[in-house]
Amino acid sequence: MYNHSGFAPLMRRIAALPRFGLALMATMLVLLGISGTAFADGVPAAWGIGLQAPASPVADYVAKFHDVLLVLITVISAFVLVLLIYVVARYNKKANPVPSAVAHNVKLEVIWTLVPALILAVLFFVYSMPLLYYSDRASGQVDLTLKVTGHQWYWSYEYPDNNGISFDSHAIWDSSTVTDEDAAKLVADAQTGWLIKNKPLRLLEVDNRVVLPVGKMVRVLVAGSDVEHSWYVPAVAVNRMSVPGHVSELWIKLDHEGLFYGQCSMICGNGHGYMPIVIEGVSPDKFAAWTQNKKSAAATGIYLNAPQLASIEK
Repeated sequence: MYNHSGFAPLMRRIAALPRFGLALMATMLVLLGISGTAFADGVPAAWGIGLQAPASPVADYVAKFHDVLLVLITVISAFVLVLLIYVVARYNKKANPVPSAVAHNVKLEVIWTLVPALILAVLFFVYSMPLLYYSDRASGQVDLTLKVTGHQWYWSYEYPDNNGISFDSHAIWDSSTVTDEDAAKLVADAQTGWLIKNKPLRLLEVDNRVVLPVGKMVRVLVAGSDVEHSWYVPAVAVNRMSVPGHVSELWIKLDHEGLFYGQCSMICGNGHGYMPIVIEGVSPDKFAAWTQNKKSAAATGIYLNAPQLASIEK
């Protein structure tokens, strides 16, 4: 018969966990190692279980916080699971026909209260709060301002620092949505070729992308025009509500060129699933050329119904 005599015997038994428990923990840690490679740059991938590759300082901060949390919670979950299996196997009715009458253990209870509290305090003060303040507002010199407005069910964008460049951004389902009438309005045949050849991602591609320069501090102002929406782009770790009558502020500083896809993450009506977001990160020179083309189009009154891109394949 097993008689509980205090904390020390329990700890000795925990230290002697069976080999299958250690193997289970090792397997879970290996799975953690492959979870971060489940997504391509800027777009979700099939069977992905990790975050998208970071494309901004805030996204990099979020990814590191995520990695810390994932390792921590995996170790804790594995420890609890192994301990539970060990106790069930070692101290069942057959091994202990007369159950222990021990009601509590002060030392053990203090430990399992203080250790979780300490872990939560470290996560809160070392990771969570610094991330909250870091991602809140642009600090230092702002190179560009982008205004985002959510509508039912599309987005509109404005660049106040670039002579008020503005445009609407709607979803493109696939290349079949380009009619002959739309194609006839195109200025460059390369744009039609791009749309047909690349077959836009279903429910993720748009007719007008948000174009931003790499390495520049961009202040983003988010507002709404009708109901609440949410401007969410995972690769740059932005998710901000667009609320009518209220302007929210965040910042983006892209690390590299590429396409970064997002969607509205707030249910806003029957068109909620058709509000994709595409950020195209380009070099400052390409961005300057793109803004000049936009200004020229506005001056001539020519507006295109096919994707307006900064890096069209020639």
